[in-house]
Amino acid sequence: MLEKAIHFAILHRWLVLVVSLSIAALGIYNFNRLNIDAVPDITNVQVQINVEAPGYSPLEVEQRITFPVETAISGLPNIDYTRSISRYALGQITVVFKDGSDIYLARQLVAERLLSVRGKLPTGIEPEMGPIATGLGEIFMYTVEANPGARKDDGTSWSSMHLRTLHDWVVRPQLVTVPGVTEVNTVGGYQKEFHITPWPLKLEAYQLGLVDIITALKQNNANTGAGYIERSGEQYLVRVPGQAKTLEELRQIIITQRHGVSVRIGDVADVLIGNELRTGAATQNGTEVVLGTVFMLIGENSRTVSNAVAER
Repeated sequence: MLEKAIHFAILHRWLVLVVSLSIAALGIYNFNRLNIDAVPDITNVQVQINVEAPGYSPLEVEQRITFPVETAISGLPNIDYTRSISRYALGQITVVFKDGSDIYLARQLVAERLLSVRGKLPTGIEPEMGPIATGLGEIFMYTVEANPGARKDDGTSWSSMHLRTLHDWVVRPQLVTVPGVTEVNTVGGYQKEFHITPWPLKLEAYQLGLVDIITALKQNNANTGAGYIERSGEQYLVRVPGQAKTLEELRQIIITQRHGVSVRIGDVADVLIGNELRTGAATQNGTEVVLGTVFMLIGENSRTVSNAVAER
């Protein structure tokens, strides 16, 4: 049998050569399409629930948030076990399902239970599920930084706040649309905020309180629709644009009147651009930067997704 095969290969050597080259080309083609990962992802099927509770101690988080949520989650189909962490101002519950469970069905079941438990939590507490990623989903990191001597169009330098704003409004929206990306986290920089800082003595002089300022902002910083008007076969929309766009417009919001004179926010408070209170920063080579971390969707190929993120 072996002699016949050798004789056939010698007699039809060009055919054998063509078949061999075709098989090699097919192997090279399939090799480039293989889902090769540096580390196999053996993470179990899990759903994380994060709850922010500003001002709550670990004991209060456990008693009023973590325990009720964990109890409500119990009893779902295919649950293996649950675990939780209660820290200052933060509670985290991890729900682990049995191997082979569909992650999207698991998240749907958890979301339904969270809707039923929200009425039992303290006011203003909203539990949220984490991204559809695993512990090995952190596949790409990058920094946003200004070149030495770089200036903006108005001639000012790039501050940490400007870099953070650039990242949140330009860079991050571009990356979350890449197939296989489920989340982009940001560390560093300062998130831009509008700050209204009241003067206690001025508030006391006008017999006002912080509630009055908050109420005035809510009532005078919103757009209102008023239907439409039909005329000559055309429809004209009627709306009242009352949303503040500048610091000066915020200063001109009226709080109340005293002796026929309007008391505005600018009369009792400083209105300026500030930044959020942060608990960490990111540096590179001793210089503060904005650091972004891309998380991969469960089941995707890290090589393919990371290359796509790098290209974007």
